[in-house]
Amino acid sequence: MTRDPHPKFDPDKHHRKSIRLQGYDYSQAGAYFVTIVTYRRDMLFGEIQNGEMMLNDFGTITDECWHAIPEHFPFVELAAHVIMPNHTHGVIVINGRGTHVNLRGTIYRAPTDNNEQFGKPIKGSLPTIIRTYKAAVTRMIGREHNATGIWQRNYYEHIIRDEKDLQRITDYIEANPSRWNDDDENPRNG
Repeated sequence: MTRDPHPKFDPDKHHRKSIRLQGYDYSQAGAYFVTIVTYRRDMLFGEIQNGEMMLNDFGTITDECWHAIPEHFPFVELAAHVIMPNHTHGVIVINGRGTHVNLRGTIYRAPTDNNEQFGKPIKGSLPTIIRTYKAAVTRMIGREHNATGIWQRNYYEHIIRDEKDLQRITDYIEANPSRWNDDDENPRNG
């Protein structure tokens, strides 16, 4: 007897839990560190040579789509980012509802309105921005290179809470290519 590779959905068995901070409104003004990883951690975007990231065509598309985020979300500013062979790191700043988040000097607070409901996209929220970015990269790579399976499901995020946190994350992002040999995402490290 063969097992059905696509069993019927059973809500008691097959439920996805959100990895987002419970009660946090991801559409409010704030700064976020995100990491988005390729499907199966495949090395799709280029390679590290002498501590520098050398983007291939996929990596160039990924980088161009990152820089285009504010064109689609005008209330978003981008800070430090890097495209790595199998993942990308970046800081996204959401300036919402007429407020402006100062990258150098404002202490970030964690608003706790529970507007982000699993499965229901919230216009202008971090999950919507990331979903749109991943879709744009996938669409462009698919159109130009006939490739699929670019991203793994979901992404990692960290709410940046103060200047010290922002500086630590910026330093980490900027040093990431030179630390590739020790990176957890490097397949050679297990």
